[in-house]
Amino acid sequence: MAKERGRRVIAQNRKARHDYHIDDTFEAGLVLTGTEVKALRAGRASLVDGYAVVMNDEVWLQGVHIPEYSQGTWTNHAPRRTRKLLLHRKEIAEIGAATRESGITIVPLALYFKDGKAKIEIGLGRGKREYDKRQTLAKREADRDAARQLAEHNRSHG
Repeated sequence: MAKERGRRVIAQNRKARHDYHIDDTFEAGLVLTGTEVKALRAGRASLVDGYAVVMNDEVWLQGVHIPEYSQGTWTNHAPRRTRKLLLHRKEIAEIGAATRESGITIVPLALYFKDGKAKIEIGLGRGKREYDKRQTLAKREADRDAARQLAEHNRSHG
């Protein structure tokens, strides 16, 4: 099998950027079992209820759903098991310091393969309030309208 190159996204948490102000992002490796990797290669995972915690100078991913591998046997994994994230010591210290501050959560943003290895992008998120969400939606709507009008203008004068 040829070694794959580049980044192939398996799952994204689109709601995360809607529910949180993402201050900082990190790329981490994951400690996975064989059947988990095979399930991910089949392109199946959900980051919706996922979050990470710092315990004993290690970062643990919780609530991420990787369904059981369909061809797996008794060696199959538990779909929502806690998985260890692989980060540099400095990054773990930075994340730990940030999460001790109130209102900061470690949110998984994307799960992907990079050069054949499973990686996860996590972000330090501060929860948005209801009015922040409305502001974000209004800004997106305004940007969309502006782009539409610009395209229309270019078409009529082009």
